[in-house]
Amino acid sequence: MTMAITTATPRPAAPAGTAAALRVRPLPAAEHLAFLRGRRALTDAGHGGQVSFLQTPAWARVKDGWTAEGLGWFDELERLVGTALVLHREAPGVRRTFAYLPEGPVIDWSSPRLAGWLEPLLAHLEACGAFAVRMGPPLAYRRWSARTLKDATGPGRSVHEVLPDRVEPVGAVVADRLRAAGWSRCDPEPGGGGGGDAQPRLVFEIPLGGRDLEQVWSGLNQEWRRNIKKAARAGVVTEVSGPWDLPAFHRLLGVTERRDGFRLGRSLEYYERQYAALNEEQPEGGMRLYTARYHGEVLAAHTLLRSADGARLWYQSGASADHLRHVRPSNALQWRMIRDAHLLGASAYDMRGIPATLDPEVRAFGLLRWKLGTGGEAVEMLGEWERPLPGTVNRSLHKAMRGYLARR
Repeated sequence: MTMAITTATPRPAAPAGTAAALRVRPLPAAEHLAFLRGRRALTDAGHGGQVSFLQTPAWARVKDGWTAEGLGWFDELERLVGTALVLHREAPGVRRTFAYLPEGPVIDWSSPRLAGWLEPLLAHLEACGAFAVRMGPPLAYRRWSARTLKDATGPGRSVHEVLPDRVEPVGAVVADRLRAAGWSRCDPEPGGGGGGDAQPRLVFEIPLGGRDLEQVWSGLNQEWRRNIKKAARAGVVTEVSGPWDLPAFHRLLGVTERRDGFRLGRSLEYYERQYAALNEEQPEGGMRLYTARYHGEVLAAHTLLRSADGARLWYQSGASADHLRHVRPSNALQWRMIRDAHLLGASAYDMRGIPATLDPEVRAFGLLRWKLGTGGEAVEMLGEWERPLPGTVNRSLHKAMRGYLARR
């Protein structure tokens, strides 16, 4: 195993004016979306981070109970060089808000003057009445291959104890710069941000860029390939469906939650709203619903989200029936989604969150084992970071919020 660690400061991804001259102001949704669509080259270069579906203007219409604003960074020549979707939740009894940037903002994270990007954001949010800010830089920090983690499984083992195959230089440098600027990482451990991340920090992705479909197929382990072939022989039919099948998806999601011991707590109306909003913003398919049918019955249904720049597709939610599992509808459906992601020109297929345990006796390990079979890699994201805004009241509100989150 080789390990690549680079500590040199990466070069800026693109000339964007002097960071100290940047200004932040509200941004119309059309300009916001156009900027994200044009980010593909920078995304693939790795300097600007990912463009998450959580940072699109449409996501403001998906989230209930939050108010939202789109922001843009402008340089001294009035060029738009960065964007953010900020969600605000008002604290009870006060006219101040907690500002949250999920998997954002979309800026030049490789800039050596990161403070020049973040300070105008903080100034704007303070003027808007925010008492604290949480953001999730969309940057990878460490990576482990499927082989590395398979070899490391054992009683009591954890991903975090395993030497990574790669440490991403931009993520490592940004973490140091954020700490130096007074930001705190939202770790659930004592002394952390309280409550941990709202978005998954450990995710699993299948690299697609520079690989043909035969190489992706060869990356699957024998069990995955055998199950996909078994589904085909049994007559399982996979297809891109539509909103008419969302009730069947939601019913199967409830079955999956009871079987696997988790609870998302999302209503059918939530998924209907998400489907409508993301596809209105991206008519070419911001969100797709895939189904696997056996003799006409929907046995599995999964949702797939596409980034605005087309670089990444996410397997967001998966649901399957308890019966007829031997015909392997979920394996067939995943392979269909991976093939479509490759056909759409994505650089990565993101399977979202995974548990940290490498202990085969722990129930949660089953999810990681299933995803490891695709031959992809586990990725630790930089995680979410918080900072209270200046003032005694703001610091007190932030401290109270962290205490509440830590007790939940």
